[in-house]
Amino acid sequence: MTPKPPNPLLRDFYEQPTVKVAKELLGKVLIKQTPVGIIRTKIVDTEAYVGPKDKACHASKGRTKRTEIMFGQAGFTYVYLIYGMYHCLNIVTEQEEYPAAVLIRGLEILEGDHSPDVPRRIDGPGRICRFLEIDRTQNGLDATIGTTLWIENHGLAVSPKQIQTLPRIGVDYAGEWAKKLWRFCLPASTPPKTRRIIQK
Repeated sequence: MTPKPPNPLLRDFYEQPTVKVAKELLGKVLIKQTPVGIIRTKIVDTEAYVGPKDKACHASKGRTKRTEIMFGQAGFTYVYLIYGMYHCLNIVTEQEEYPAAVLIRGLEILEGDHSPDVPRRIDGPGRICRFLEIDRTQNGLDATIGTTLWIENHGLAVSPKQIQTLPRIGVDYAGEWAKKLWRFCLPASTPPKTRRIIQK
């Protein structure tokens, strides 16, 4: 059977307000092309980082070599290293010169790509990047062109009632901004007695 061609989300999806993009990414399918094939995963946990006034956002410290990609077009990847060991995958949002992005915090491996040797759900941006073999070499990829890494809408239903709205993780230093309910996540889709969860 001939594989379907990539059908990535278009740039105008990412140009929407960051909080809206973070919510609407839930249930979308993140696809990574590897030397041995395609890995498909459902996005189940995101965090919004919204512009230079958001003290939890890297851009609040100004325009630097690391954050330059955030000031560009929406739909590009922003990959950075934390604690000297964990990579984090973000997708740039909104309009050029307004630095904002969505952090991908949790994924579920879709059934067709799930090996019994790998947990179904992967929580934590560092674990995600390790599983998908994402590092700084994938910083600045255009996720709207459907090569290497991109996101598609496969029509996986997400009810607003399913979405948990929470404060972001690890941003206590951001003062009042740490209280923003800008983390959005879905419950695990497998029964508790059978699922295994990786957490960073």
